[in-house]
Amino acid sequence: MPLEPDVRIWSALLAACKVHKNVELGEEVSKKIQNLGHESSGNFVLLSNMYSTVGRWDDAAHVRTMQRDQGFKKSPGCSWIEIDGVFHAFIGGDRSHPQSPQIHSKINELFVEMKRLGYHGESSYVFQDVEEEEKEKILLYHSEKLAIAFGILSLSPNKPIVVTKNLRVCGDCHTAIKFISLITKRNITVRDASRFHHFTNGICNCGDFW
Repeated sequence: MPLEPDVRIWSALLAACKVHKNVELGEEVSKKIQNLGHESSGNFVLLSNMYSTVGRWDDAAHVRTMQRDQGFKKSPGCSWIEIDGVFHAFIGGDRSHPQSPQIHSKINELFVEMKRLGYHGESSYVFQDVEEEEKEKILLYHSEKLAIAFGILSLSPNKPIVVTKNLRVCGDCHTAIKFISLITKRNITVRDASRFHHFTNGICNCGDFW
């Protein structure tokens, strides 16, 4: 490179290491980031998730402890949707919303249709040491899925569903939302920490690259 890479450039490489499960290179990149100084909790999360993806739970726990000791807090994933001027916020597994039973019922209904069309939950996006069946349940109730299900229940079929998320949408939710847009014939937009994703008829405008 014609210039010295900063934390953001190293972070981009660490994210790629996580995607490709290149733990050895990821550890080297993490050391570079530590020497330069973390700017946020994001790099701790990437390293911890990379360890979790390959089943190194003790190393993942150590990174989370180091993150806490250095004063960095991970923001919980949160998604929100505006309905008639009122914002409704959801976190993963949320059951606090007044219409939670209907929301969860709608997600389960969509899940049956998605499975029929070939959807399989991508358990690599669950970074907890739990059984596969439990991972499937965790994935099913991610915050963006809850917000979209509420949008389907609350908005007329001709209205687009627009959801905002404070973090990057995970790969499993991205796949699931494509199926949901196909099943419901709804235009769905998710604005995450990286970009806008516009889903129509089972296709996202990002081309599955973000």
